[in-house]
Amino acid sequence: MYFDEFDFEDEVLDALDSMNFVKCTPIQEQTLEPLMAGRDLIGVAQTGTGKTAAYLLPVLNRLCSGEYPEDAINCIIMAPTRELAQQIDRQLEGFTYFMQVSSVAVYGGNDGQRYEQELRGMSKGADIIVATPGRLISHINLGNVDLSKVSFFILDEADRMLDMGFCNDIMTIAKQLPKERQTMLFSATMPEEIRRLAKEILNDPVQITLALAKPAEGITQQAYVCYEGQKMGIINKIFDTESSERVILFASRKTKVKEIARALRKHGFNVGEMHSDLSQSERDEIMFQYKSRKIDMIVATDILARGIDIDDIRIVINFDVPRDCDDYIHRIGRTARAGSKGRAITFVSEDDQEFFGRIEEFIEQNVTKMEVPSELGDAPAYEPKKRKEKPRQGRGRGKVEKKKGSGNSTGGEKEKREKMDDSKSRKRNSRRRKASSAPKEPKEKPVDSVESPKQPNETTQDANKEKKRRNNRRRYRKPQKKENGNAQETPKE
Repeated sequence: MYFDEFDFEDEVLDALDSMNFVKCTPIQEQTLEPLMAGRDLIGVAQTGTGKTAAYLLPVLNRLCSGEYPEDAINCIIMAPTRELAQQIDRQLEGFTYFMQVSSVAVYGGNDGQRYEQELRGMSKGADIIVATPGRLISHINLGNVDLSKVSFFILDEADRMLDMGFCNDIMTIAKQLPKERQTMLFSATMPEEIRRLAKEILNDPVQITLALAKPAEGITQQAYVCYEGQKMGIINKIFDTESSERVILFASRKTKVKEIARALRKHGFNVGEMHSDLSQSERDEIMFQYKSRKIDMIVATDILARGIDIDDIRIVINFDVPRDCDDYIHRIGRTARAGSKGRAITFVSEDDQEFFGRIEEFIEQNVTKMEVPSELGDAPAYEPKKRKEKPRQGRGRGKVEKKKGSGNSTGGEKEKREKMDDSKSRKRNSRRRKASSAPKEPKEKPVDSVESPKQPNETTQDANKEKKRRNNRRRYRKPQKKENGNAQETPKE
């Protein structure tokens, strides 16, 4: 279906032509009509399917009709991250080029000048506010914003906002809005928390669900089953034969991002890094350099898994396997956007095999396993169903006990020593048992004293003297004390 088949205002059609929007994506095709009719809506679709235009175009079309106040805030769009808020704001600038519709983005991490710009936009009644929940709550508490005339309330990436703990903030903002409004909720997944939230803030919504949390068809998925130390060598081999431009490499921790970025720079790659330790101005500068092709590759945490709008990313590399299946979908969804083609490569170490097996079950697809280059050595077998047994801890010392017969030299020597000790112990015990079981020699009977009188020796004399001394001590022992502590004396007559 094409955009010109809908009843859009001329300003909206001009904006679509200038931005080369011709054919609707599936989510746009199914959501535009009920939204233009004023219905509340829940839209569930994977990332990169055009959800932003699906909710922006109906709102802009109704604002162009002139039926809404010019000096009031008419639409609130909530986004979980600053990056996504910036992306929505940029797309708004393109759509509103031919319209008398104003907008302002409200998010944290800015300097004083940006804060003043937010205040001016809200005080003068910008038509559309794109905000992160925490920043908007701050302005509400300070009395900087009036939401009493809002007609449209939109939640983008609602599942991510709930994961980040913004549920209470969303409910606080919703209570500031008029009950008579149009509410739209868009999400990549539909957990139970989203359903409960939808019941509270939406009124008889239409639900559109497309390919729930599945990768886009244009993504070619590949995996290298390898050891941790082989990953950097595989990256070098991949880009020996092709360009490293328009690549995003994901890692789960910011410390790992820094390490990978340093290693890639040593190998001659033109790399930028993106993680939470960077300020907002530094993040903006990295994204500007990447979009202007001053850097070829970005190494990032999951903050770039959502909220960036770059259509020409060729390759996404997962340096490690994400523990959550949805995170995998969002990571590889950075490529093959808007119907284009792309490639997703995942490095699967021994510890990650179980998690990658879950991802394959979740997406109902066996990802193609690529061979590790022979010069990097042998690779581990792929056995996702087999749990890796963790080594047991030694008693009281926290040291790992090595299993017998492990095949290494240390374990073999220890086993030999233990066998030798056991053999010696068995020999000692055997000798003791033989000694205890041997028949004892009978003692010689003393000769009759009549026939051969025995003369006392020195030992016998000493024993007799000691016996006399003990008897004398008993005879002259002092009277014992009774329980009251006093000796009982014999009364004198």
